[in-house]
Amino acid sequence: MKFEVLKKNNLKRNIIIGVFVVLIISAVVLNFTRAKYRSTASVPIVDSEVNYVRPDLEIIALYINGVEAEELDSNTNYTLDTTSSTCTYKDGSNIPNLSLSYDSETKAFSISPYTTRGTKCTLYFEEAKPLLADIIKGYNQSTRNDFSTVYTASTTNTVFTANDGDGTTYYFAGSPTDNYVSFAGFYWRIIRVNGDGSIRLIYQGTRATATGSNAQIGTSTFNNSDDRSEYVGLKYTKESQYGTNENSTIYTALNTWYEENINIEEEEYTNYIDTNAGFCGDRNMASGSTWSSQPTRTIYYAAYERLDTNKSPSLACSTNNLYTATTSNKGNKSLSSPIGLITADEVAFAGGVYGQTNGDYYLHTGSYYWTMSPFYFNGFWAGVFSVSSSGRLYFINMNNTYGVRPVINLKATTTISSGNGTAQNPFIVD
Repeated sequence: MKFEVLKKNNLKRNIIIGVFVVLIISAVVLNFTRAKYRSTASVPIVDSEVNYVRPDLEIIALYINGVEAEELDSNTNYTLDTTSSTCTYKDGSNIPNLSLSYDSETKAFSISPYTTRGTKCTLYFEEAKPLLADIIKGYNQSTRNDFSTVYTASTTNTVFTANDGDGTTYYFAGSPTDNYVSFAGFYWRIIRVNGDGSIRLIYQGTRATATGSNAQIGTSTFNNSDDRSEYVGLKYTKESQYGTNENSTIYTALNTWYEENINIEEEEYTNYIDTNAGFCGDRNMASGSTWSSQPTRTIYYAAYERLDTNKSPSLACSTNNLYTATTSNKGNKSLSSPIGLITADEVAFAGGVYGQTNGDYYLHTGSYYWTMSPFYFNGFWAGVFSVSSSGRLYFINMNNTYGVRPVINLKATTTISSGNGTAQNPFIVD
C-alpha cells in the first residue's frame, strides 16, 4: 500500500515537472521568435563596415548628400534622411511598420522590426553642419584671474571660461584671430558663448577688418537728457531706478537698425536670433551710494566699483537689470527688438581696463563707442562707460555723440556652413 502511494506521488511529480519543462521551452522559443522577427537590428556603417552583412540584413546602397558612397566618415556627423531611405524584404515587398534611425554617437544604423525574411536597405545621409557654439567650446580653454592690467595676447583656438549665472561662459580675450562671423550681410566678432548656450556677437561692419567709424552703425547720444540718474538705462522710467517705460535715444537707434537690417520679411535672419538671452545694464549702486533721481552729491553705480576700485568684473546679472525681449522667459522683458550693447564688464573680460590704453585687443577700433553700463551721477549729469579711441574703458557724459556697435545673441542651435573664424575665412552662419 505504501509502495502504491509512493508510485502515485512520483507519477504526479513527473507530470508536473514535464509541464514546467514544456512551458520553459515554449517561453524560450517564443522569446527567440519575437527577437528574431520583431527586435531592432543595429549595424555599424563606418570605418569600412558599410557592407557589413548581418544574417538577412544587407545595406545595398548608401548616399551622402545625394552622392553614392562606400562608407561614412567616422569623424563626421550625419543625419539619416528617413523619408528617402528605404528597406524591403528580400523579395522586394514592403516591411510593415518600418522604423529607421541613425545614432551619431555609436555611428550605427538601426532598423525595426528586424526580420529573418531577408532585408535590403538603401540609405540616404546628409552631413550634419557643426554648431557654432560647439566649435568655440572645443577650443583650448584657460582662465584669467588678474584684471588689473590690459590683456593683449594674440591667440588662436583659445577661449577663457567664467560663470555668468546661467552656467559656464566661453569668452574671447586679447587679439584672437578666429572669432569672426559673417551673418545677415555684416561681419561680427564673437564676444562669448553665454552660459545658456547662445552666442553673443558685436558688430564689426561690412568688412571683417573694419576700424573706426566703419566698425559701427553710426553715432548717437546715449540719451539726449543727462540731468537725471535714471537716464543711464537702455530703457528707463522717470523717478525709478529700474524702470523700463521709455526708450533711451541709443536704444531707439538700435531698434531702428534691427528692424531695417535683421527683421526683414524676405530674409530668415530672425530665425537665428535668440530672443530669450538678454543684455545687462547694471543699475545697482556701488557700496556707500544710495540711488536718487537727482542727487546733490556724486553717486556711483556698481560697475564703477567692480572695474575701477576692485578690478573684478562680473558677467552675472540680476533680473531687473537684464534687458530682454518681451517674449523672453527671464529678465525685465522690456525690449521690442532683441538687440543691445556690450557691457563694461565684457570689455574688461576681453582685455580692457578702466583708464588704461589698450590698442592690441579685438574691441579696439580707434574710435569712441558706447557700452551700456552706467558709471555715475556727479550731482549735475549722468555718465556711462565707453571704450575710448585708445581702447581704454572710460566714462563720458551721456549726451555726447559716440559710436554705436550693436550686440545680438544667436541661438545655441546656430550652425555654420563653412569658415574657420579668421578674418579671411569667417564662420558663415547657415
